[in-house]
Order: sequence, then C-alpha cells, then structure tokens
Amino acid sequence: MKPDFSLLLVLLTAVTGIIWLIDSLLFRRRRMDKAVQKELERPHEPVVIEYSRSLFPILLIVLLFRSFLFEPFKIPSGSMIPTLLIGDFIVVNKYAYGLRLPVLNTKILSVGKPDRGDVVVFHYPVDPKVNFIKRLIGLPGDRIAYRNKQLFVNGEAVPVSGLGRYSSNEVKCATPRVDALRLQETLGEGKHDILIHERSSGRDGQWEVPEGHYFVMGDNRDRSNDSRVWGFVPEDHLMGRAVGIWLNFDYTKGCGDLSRVGDGIH
Repeated sequence: MKPDFSLLLVLLTAVTGIIWLIDSLLFRRRRMDKAVQKELERPHEPVVIEYSRSLFPILLIVLLFRSFLFEPFKIPSGSMIPTLLIGDFIVVNKYAYGLRLPVLNTKILSVGKPDRGDVVVFHYPVDPKVNFIKRLIGLPGDRIAYRNKQLFVNGEAVPVSGLGRYSSNEVKCATPRVDALRLQETLGEGKHDILIHERSSGRDGQWEVPEGHYFVMGDNRDRSNDSRVWGFVPEDHLMGRAVGIWLNFDYTKGCGDLSRVGDGIH
C-alpha cells in the first residue's frame, strides 16, 4: 500500500511538537537547575528531545507550506502531452480553490473556483489514494460531448486550429514515443495544445456534469484515462491548480530537459 505522505507529515509534526512542549513545560527547568548545581555550561539533553526541538519547526513549516500554499508533484504518464511530459516536476497552487485541512481534506476557507481550461490535480475518484492531473473541461451543469475527436461544450464545438505534426523527436528526453496531430484548442479565454492520434478509435459520448462535480480530459486525447472512462471528479477531490514546472528529469532514461524549467502551465 502506498504510504500517505500527508498523514505521515502530520503525525511527525504532532509527535515532535508534543515532545518539545512537554519537555519545555515539565523537564527543561529541572535540567537547567541541575546543570547550575553541577556548574555545567549546558545541561545534558536526551537525544529524543534534541531531535524533536530541532525538527518540529522545520516539519511545521513544511506542513503549512505543502498543505496551504504549494505542493510539488511528478508527472508519471504521457496523458497530458504536449503540455506536460513524463519527468516534469510541477508546482501546484493549493489555495487556488480554497484552503483545506491536510489528511481530512475539509475546506475551511473558500478562495476561488475552478475555471474551464485549468490544469488540475485531484484524487482519482476510483482510488482516492492516487493523484491524477488533467485539464478541466466541464463545470457543474455543463453538457459535454465528444464526437469524431471533436469536443463540444453546451452544444458548441470547441475551436481548434492545426499546428502540424508532433513527434517525440521534439523532446530532448523522448518519453514516450509519440507521432500525432498537434492542434491548438481554445477553451474559454485560454488556448492550449492537444494531440490527436488519427488511427486510434475515439471515445465518443455525451455527459451532463452534475452539481458539485467536474469533467476532465487529458491533452493527449487518445492516450488518456479520464472522465470519458470513469466519470466525474467530485469537488472535494480537487487538490489544486498546476501553475509551473520546476524541474524535468526522467529517472528511467537518466536524462532531463533544463529548457522546461520555469515554464508556466496553461
């Protein structure tokens, strides 16, 4: 079973904080008095107390930053090519859609709402322990249709324009092998690139997004496990909006692409 890093971080922060607090209230004064009596420069401090006092502020800062501000993620699949590649390490804005308590995922403050076209990270509805990243296509109440590799939102075809072919040869650290048609899609006020594999069968269908849920798709349209397969993303499964790439390195290939570092995600 994959360990829950958020839970582990919360537990470590709580344990080190409690140990440090109890020692400060009950035992530290005694050690100081004994040190004075024995004319020692500093009292002997148990190892567990020393480690807890040193680690607690660091763990607390990491917990607050990761839970309420930004969290790093690594892209494990090619479902978002060409926007994101395998080996991209991305930064996710955790407060974009409201502040949530770590582990419990309970919203404590509403800040903003998802927009059509956002690249979002969320708990996979089929297995919430797994994190997915896709593009948000449908808002609550939207009617989504996908026919002959054409996306429709509320009865209107989403505009696309051709950009030629996309090949994995364009990627310095090729991952995976790709040869597809590259299009620019206009969703709302934003534009982004998508891939269409002409020889792949489409995943045609139509869906009406229920209240409190969202419809998501991968930019690599014919190579994505998304809402066309398993349905909608509940609002409380959203973790945040992907905003930038801070590293690109593929451990399986032993290579990376520094030119992608610092790129925004649109």
